[in-house]
Amino acid sequence: MIPPEWLADKEVAVIGLGRTGVAASAWLARCGVRVYASDADDRPELAEAGERLRGESVAVDLGSHDLDRIRACAAVVVSPGVPPEAPPLVAAREAGLEVVSELDLAARALPGVALAVITGTNGKTTTTALVAHLLAAAGIRAEAAGNIGRPLIGLAGSAESLQWVVVEASSFQLHDSPHLNPTIGVLTNLAPDHLDRYPSVEAYYADKRRLFQHATDRSLWILNRDDEAVVAAVAGVPGDRRWWSTEGRADAWWDRASGQLMLGESTLVSRDRIPLLGDHNVANALAAVLVASAAGASPEQMAAALGTFQPLSHRLEPVRELHGVLWVNDSKATNVASTTVALRAMNRPFVLIAGGYDKGEDIKPLALLLQDCRRLIAYGAAAGRFRAELGSSVDLVTVGPLDEAVRSACACAQPSDAVLLSPACSSFDQFHDYEDRGDAFRRLVRAL
Repeated sequence: MIPPEWLADKEVAVIGLGRTGVAASAWLARCGVRVYASDADDRPELAEAGERLRGESVAVDLGSHDLDRIRACAAVVVSPGVPPEAPPLVAAREAGLEVVSELDLAARALPGVALAVITGTNGKTTTTALVAHLLAAAGIRAEAAGNIGRPLIGLAGSAESLQWVVVEASSFQLHDSPHLNPTIGVLTNLAPDHLDRYPSVEAYYADKRRLFQHATDRSLWILNRDDEAVVAAVAGVPGDRRWWSTEGRADAWWDRASGQLMLGESTLVSRDRIPLLGDHNVANALAAVLVASAAGASPEQMAAALGTFQPLSHRLEPVRELHGVLWVNDSKATNVASTTVALRAMNRPFVLIAGGYDKGEDIKPLALLLQDCRRLIAYGAAAGRFRAELGSSVDLVTVGPLDEAVRSACACAQPSDAVLLSPACSSFDQFHDYEDRGDAFRRLVRAL
């Protein structure tokens, strides 16, 4: 559904031509909306996307934005990678234009489809994929979309065939989603992140809380009882709350003594049946179970499906075991909280590869988790900061590119060790994104 005013004799501007911007531009054009799409970058892959959009009658600018043209538009659709202070968004807001995310636009284009929207600092991608997996195993027509990699707008033509869409939502997407009203909302956890974009942790958390902006007594929220920041974030929010916990009894919980995942007072599945590393993935599974149960999956269906779920790429992903050394790709760990989770999942001595583009977080707390770290290999732009702040806590070496880090890890790792790429930083010093970094790590490891 497109707002009627968008079909008037004006254009809609799409700012940012990553995956979501391209998908939103193409969908709007196919719906008969005049579209002006622009991106401040002009790298080759954007040029290819621009040519495809021009073939669909979209006006495209690369390397610049026509601010006067944007001010004359009916509305603006913004890609998540574009910060709020970017000149085209400032111009749009000064002109009184509505600025919405592709996620917000897509949710309105899927009337009649139930949305389970999952956000949080960490765990949201795995939880999203788990929910979709459990629903599919239960015969419920569902798809995963959003920040997981598939733009939600790509499902706009499939509404009749879907019962549920499981949506991963980042804080950037939530910032510009004023109409988003999930059938089920999930908050996995909260920890400092993206402080290179947000002025404070509080501002980052405020965007996460936009998940609850349309809460009513009929809303259903699936929440992490073990996270004090989550508990605080939902104080006073209307709706039904269902909690999961890995520390004590809840609506879904982990009985550590027996090794069982529990749904209420009933045993659901043994922990050793779930092929995922780390206690954090028990939490992800519990969250997914509560969502899938609310959507109609039975305990028996969920128990069977949990045993067949495989680790996602770049999230504690085993790459190979070579000469007794397990190589693990956790490139998605772009913040300290995520690397903390990965370190706690290690059940053997390990070599840690960390670094990349420094996002300004406090990395000193990692020192408390390095007792079993044989060596920390700090690479990239943040290497010097790792040496300055962690060099007294662990055997640490600094290198330049990631390939040097892999060679250094190979030289010092011993049989029964793990080599863990869990950078605690973003990838933008050497790579296009964390996936590009993780793919490079895989290639390097497989070539050893």
